[in-house]
Amino acid sequence: MTINQQDLTTLQSTANTIDNDNIEKNSVEENISQTVNNSAETYLIEKELPEEDSIDITHLRTPIKVDLSPVYNFLGARTTQSWVDAAIANLPMIIQDHANCEKKAAGTAMNLIFRYEFSYDLQRKLAQLIREEMLHYEQVLGIMNERGQEWKYLSAGRYAKGMLKHKRTYEPAAMVDVLIIGAFIEARSCERFAALAEVIDDERLAKYYRYLLKSESRHFEDYLALAQSLSDENIDERVAFFKEVEAELIISPDAELRFHSGTPA
Repeated sequence: MTINQQDLTTLQSTANTIDNDNIEKNSVEENISQTVNNSAETYLIEKELPEEDSIDITHLRTPIKVDLSPVYNFLGARTTQSWVDAAIANLPMIIQDHANCEKKAAGTAMNLIFRYEFSYDLQRKLAQLIREEMLHYEQVLGIMNERGQEWKYLSAGRYAKGMLKHKRTYEPAAMVDVLIIGAFIEARSCERFAALAEVIDDERLAKYYRYLLKSESRHFEDYLALAQSLSDENIDERVAFFKEVEAELIISPDAELRFHSGTPA
């Protein structure tokens, strides 16, 4: 095939255009790569890391510092030092009761997801909560297995029952109360994880409790938002009522030591 001068000029022009396109493409790719690299740290902070989905707590990322002032302000009383001392002295029981709490929280959310199917926001939040609580349950089971701790029967404490007995019996008020109670349970869990993490000798377990603070500190606000979304009236009065009930259960003498029990009698 014979290529004349005009064809050669056209081919050279096309080749130059392709080269320029490749240069521009490479430059864009380099810029994108650099941008991704520069933003990697921010991205990892803003997004959930894959390690956080691990059942094995050795693969969890380093816990971030969490502002717990909203939790402390929401609760009507702080955990007593006598409860902390008793919990440290009976750590295996506290660990197992923690597992029970995670399982019960998932079970409660599962019951609610079948009972209240009319609310998209409620369904979505409950589905997320079920996944998260079951993950925590698996993680605590792993901790028990790692410590060579066998599962033993533990009766339920008075805490949840002490609040649920005040639940209204008609809808949607009953559901609103259940969600408010759930908010206090989550907030109390967060407060106690923080209290234990400060004094526990087992650094591995202390790190896990600090890791839980991020999710637990968020849950109570989610519950409150859902409760308000289901009520035509402001829920502040009911929140204030359960705040007093919950605080009394925490500071009054309690014959049984549990993760959410009151002051040891």
